[in-house]
Amino acid sequence: MRDAIREIRLASALVEAADTLDEGFESTRYLQRMSDHCVELLNAWAAGVMLIDGGRSVALAASSRHEDVALELLAAQHGGGPCVDSYGTGKPVPPVSIRVAHASARWPDFTERALRHDIVTTYAVPLRRRENLLGALNVFVPTLPDNPPADVAPELHIAQALADAAALGLQNRRTCDQYRTLSGQLQEALSSRVRIEQAKGMLAERWNVRADQAFVALRQYARRHQLPLDRVASAVIEGLADDAELGRELEGNADGPA
Repeated sequence: MRDAIREIRLASALVEAADTLDEGFESTRYLQRMSDHCVELLNAWAAGVMLIDGGRSVALAASSRHEDVALELLAAQHGGGPCVDSYGTGKPVPPVSIRVAHASARWPDFTERALRHDIVTTYAVPLRRRENLLGALNVFVPTLPDNPPADVAPELHIAQALADAAALGLQNRRTCDQYRTLSGQLQEALSSRVRIEQAKGMLAERWNVRADQAFVALRQYARRHQLPLDRVASAVIEGLADDAELGRELEGNADGPA
């Protein structure tokens, strides 16, 4: 029954991890929720996520439980730690005794701080989407594993499943944001083109000249005043442009007004 409840909770957490496309999405809160699920499912003391870009930590998020300490332990890994190792290899770091690691001078800054907070064991898994590594998930445990390392695979598998789901959710969100940005840029470019064509037509009709002549005058005016062409076109449409000065740009054309 206990395993069945954990499976249901894991399934619910994985579904939540996929939900990253709503308007109110906030990455830090999202990663905190994933860390909270990790604590609940793995009976951990705390958990946290380190996002890494170009080998440098760019964001930290931790579980609601012991959040301040978890953030401190993540930040202490600038000189090395489970997250850095997992990200560097793209593989999980199995449960490690903090005292053993400290005695062997492995991750000295990190283990020193972990001992102060009575952390006994830690392990980490990479946040990855195929070959794309985004960071690592770190789990902090107040006890040593009851079983040999070979028997703790279920915990690592659950942590890795959550990390993989979070990586997929984050990557989907980034892709969505990129498409939205591109869509906005294309829409603005189209709107700008429409405004320029409208202004060109208005000037051509007003001056009784060809549309290409009106466009040259419009462009020369924009260059002379170091203004975006779209801004000048908008001023023409709104009746705010200096028509006399615009007309002087036309006078320089070989084919003046008809």
